[in-house]
Amino acid sequence: MQTPDPVKVGDKVLILRPFYVTGKVGVVCGRESHSDGQSSIRWLIQVEDDEENIVVSLRRNEFEVIAPELE
Repeated sequence: MQTPDPVKVGDKVLILRPFYVTGKVGVVCGRESHSDGQSSIRWLIQVEDDEENIVVSLRRNEFEVIAPELE
């Protein structure tokens, strides 16, 4: 089984699910945090859409990195 590429803030991603944003491109904003400050397994993704400003919380299997952030 292949290990997914590490995700970094600023990476461009293709959203695979949920259906209402499937196929859209987004940018990784960071990991979601629990109320106790611990990092979640979910990622906050800013959806690139001219009509709406949407941020979604996704698990790693719900998006795919298409353009890593250049350092």
